[in-house]
Amino acid sequence: MKAKKWVSTALALALVGSVAIGCTKKEDSPSPSTATGEAKTSAAPSKPQEVTMNIIAEPPVLDGSIADSEASFTIMNAVNEGLFRIDKDGKAQPGLAKDFPKISPDGLTYTIDIRDANWSDGVPVKAQDFVYSYKRTLDPAAKAPYGFMVGWLKGGETALAADSPEKLKVALDAVGVKAVTDKQLEITLSRPVTFFTELLAFPIFFPQREDFVKAQGDKNGADADKVIGAGPFKLTKWDHEQTIVLEKNNKYWDAANVKLTKATLNIVKDTNTGLNLYETNASDLALIRGDQIPPYKGKPDLLIKKELTNGYLQFQEKKVPALANKKIRQALGMAIDRDGYADTVSTGTFVSPAGLVPNGTSDGAGGDFRKTAGEVQSKFDAIKAKQLFAEGLKEMNLTALPKLKLLGDDAEIDKKGLEFIAAQWKQNLGFEVEVNPVPHKLRLALSNSHDFDIVQSRWGADYNDPMTFLDMFITGGSFDEGDYSNPDYDKNVKAAQTEADPAKRAKLMVDAEKIIIDDAGVYPLYFRSRPYVKRPSVEGFFFPVGGPEFELKWVSVK
Repeated sequence: MKAKKWVSTALALALVGSVAIGCTKKEDSPSPSTATGEAKTSAAPSKPQEVTMNIIAEPPVLDGSIADSEASFTIMNAVNEGLFRIDKDGKAQPGLAKDFPKISPDGLTYTIDIRDANWSDGVPVKAQDFVYSYKRTLDPAAKAPYGFMVGWLKGGETALAADSPEKLKVALDAVGVKAVTDKQLEITLSRPVTFFTELLAFPIFFPQREDFVKAQGDKNGADADKVIGAGPFKLTKWDHEQTIVLEKNNKYWDAANVKLTKATLNIVKDTNTGLNLYETNASDLALIRGDQIPPYKGKPDLLIKKELTNGYLQFQEKKVPALANKKIRQALGMAIDRDGYADTVSTGTFVSPAGLVPNGTSDGAGGDFRKTAGEVQSKFDAIKAKQLFAEGLKEMNLTALPKLKLLGDDAEIDKKGLEFIAAQWKQNLGFEVEVNPVPHKLRLALSNSHDFDIVQSRWGADYNDPMTFLDMFITGGSFDEGDYSNPDYDKNVKAAQTEADPAKRAKLMVDAEKIIIDDAGVYPLYFRSRPYVKRPSVEGFFFPVGGPEFELKWVSVK
């Protein structure tokens, strides 16, 4: 995706109606209270406004340019803020922006006034903080996984591709972002992106303060004292792999409407432990398993987070030449009973996938992509898998696969997934793989560096369109961690990026999905939803569609 993932005029047109937008016209800026649809109250709550919640993963880093995980985005969204913030209805509301942007008739230039806001240390937020952030992310040295999004700015892709300091300086000077004044920012895109106002709420577009970032060096975002933001909370404690403490930022521009004074987030990877903490009143929010749902059915505690999220296997085709064989990849996928995986691993919150793109994803033409594409995923078939496995080994002049490791996260549910897959391969193919569960941060690092044999991966939508799942795997893409490559797949994805007709574009994406599924370039394992239990006294809590796991700004305790 790096330097190659971009949204064209065609994509912008195709997404009209499928993504909630706030940038098509100038609107009156809502008051902070009406932005959430809740009444504004003047009296301070009498009950202590503190919550304790469970999260299942350690944030790998809280650096705005290089963060790429849900855990990171959750904390960053609490301690910092973009020009806009997404409300409970999925709509963008002014955050550090004073109002909605003024957009040029051609849809390319956004002029945004910055409100009177301060960083948590009292230093005023300036337009230059956004300019520095975007240009820092576009520097190839940052190795920003989400740099492709900032690459949608005019000249952004050129900066990402710069291969010398001289070329980079010229490219960054020409990038379409500038501080007109301290309180006015101008952003120019290379092509219209209808939902760009929404994207400005995504953490990759948050401001960064140059003096602070440079003072931290390569430790920026690594510890509590190396993080600064302009959001509702301050990060006051970070005991790695244990606890994160957020306290109200009284210098936040909308502090009057932030009721929580403290949020303690415990990193709890085991759902039994998490549920025990909830049931003993030691936590107000816990992720649970499907088999833990029944006692809470019909009770206000139970919340189901519906997601556009898939899980899949990636095969490292360059490191392990045998995995470049299509039949071997097909066999490894087909040998897994994905209904059994869903029932055993998640006990009811995973469903067997019909393809790569999850249920509920728009097709960009007014329909549901899964209904448009149909079921393209191969069925579990142990006999056929064994046959394909033998044929693939023969084609590679092998009698068996080399000793391989199956990488994945070390959270309880992920470890169960690894163990289930290993058992299926041993039973159905006679292939024994070593399972390698590691902390989330390490799994991401190994995946990003392509340092694995096979990895159990997961992806959640950045926006509601199939492209957020499909263009990950074009040749050389930032998230093509298995080094999959098929020219026909690339051709269809790139054609869809430039196709103006929504129906034709949807057809190109359907065809692209069929190619990668038939190739077993990646092998989908499940589509995900997640059950939680939440203390009914905790109000104003909601799950955003993408990015952070949950939103804390409007939470209160009754």
